[in-house]
Amino acid sequence: MKNIKYLIAFTLLGGLLWYLFIKPYDYLVTFNVKAFPGTINQTIKIWNLSLDNSTIIEQNNINNLKQRITFNDTTYLYKWKIIAVNDSTSKVKVYIKDEHHSLKNRILFPFSNTDFEKRTKNTLVDFNNKLSEHIKSFKVTIKGESKIKSTYCAYIPIKSKQLNKAKGMMQNYNLLSSFIFENNISLNGKPIVEITYWNMVNDSIHYNFCYPIIKNDSLPVNKIIKYKNIENKKALKAIYNGNYISSDRAWYALVDYAKNNNIEIDKKPLEIFYNNPNMGGNALKWKAEVFLPIKK
Repeated sequence: MKNIKYLIAFTLLGGLLWYLFIKPYDYLVTFNVKAFPGTINQTIKIWNLSLDNSTIIEQNNINNLKQRITFNDTTYLYKWKIIAVNDSTSKVKVYIKDEHHSLKNRILFPFSNTDFEKRTKNTLVDFNNKLSEHIKSFKVTIKGESKIKSTYCAYIPIKSKQLNKAKGMMQNYNLLSSFIFENNISLNGKPIVEITYWNMVNDSIHYNFCYPIIKNDSLPVNKIIKYKNIENKKALKAIYNGNYISSDRAWYALVDYAKNNNIEIDKKPLEIFYNNPNMGGNALKWKAEVFLPIKK
């Protein structure tokens, strides 16, 4: 019995020491969301930009990232872990640590509702509300295997962050449209964005903003606007409805679909836009076809 008492006392002491000094976080919040991991990842980053004194300090992949938020008297470290539960639902775990008052908070947690706890709950409720609003603003429908049709086009190469893709299109819209109109070039389809490089860790992309045209032997030479043929190839297809700023949500949906169905893909999405955002209207009625090439 004496040995058992010592074992219990040692276990309790070890647990207390781990809780106070070793445990890597002070507080854990867990919730489920009907969204793909990529959508949650991008929403965290957009929400982060809306906060004062907040920075994404690390991201190993779209499922794991760290955020530092500074309040008046302290700094919190948020470690986000996003886990795909099924085709439409993800589990989000947020591990939070007060970098200046960690020990104090751990001592007070069992006895009172601390300011740290209140602030953390309010902050994550704010995020969850923003995420819920965003999820309602678009729709992605996976269509499965399809084809990217061969198309000849005039295009402008652009480099930017994913969030600025639509901005880059709008900035070059008049240049590309005027060039085609002034040179009597015949259009042959809807505007296209062809991604040529996608860094999923830092969200940087290279893309071609393209207008499909009828190829001929007398196309004018221009220092900015170039010509190319988009080749016919097998691809996964999705329909995206919503503001084109967030059309990359379909990219992540297709990546997850490919992973779940053991399909080897080339992570260079191609988008075809069927609506002119300048005309306004309900963005949920805007349509884009989104393709993700299948490797041969």
